[in-house]
Amino acid sequence: IDADGLHLGATDCDLGAARRLLGVHKVLGASCYNQFDLALKAEQAGANYIAFGACFASNTKPNAPLASLDLFVQAKKELKIPAVAIGGITLQNAAQVVDACADAIAVVNALFSTDDVKSTTQQFSQLFI
Repeated sequence: IDADGLHLGATDCDLGAARRLLGVHKVLGASCYNQFDLALKAEQAGANYIAFGACFASNTKPNAPLASLDLFVQAKKELKIPAVAIGGITLQNAAQVVDACADAIAVVNALFSTDDVKSTTQQFSQLFI
């Protein structure tokens, strides 16, 4: 389908194989849940970014393991690729993950449950300025 990239969970497929199939010009992301060793392996396999989460209790994936915000501090020190925060992120708690060195956030319910998606999106964006 010539997508711009692909995001894989830990059990989806081998990241190295995915990188070879995608080529170097496509974006490859990897879910690392609450496991820093998965982030190290993902970077070595050619991932462009990793994601830790759920950072907070999540309605989208209620059984997801919680990821400590300390993972983002560690990632900033030890990885050369961005770390994305996902899971239960709202306007009320997003600053916590930004302050913990997350390079980006991924949100679902915070946008789907708001009456004003544009305003909510702008408020999230302001956290990174």
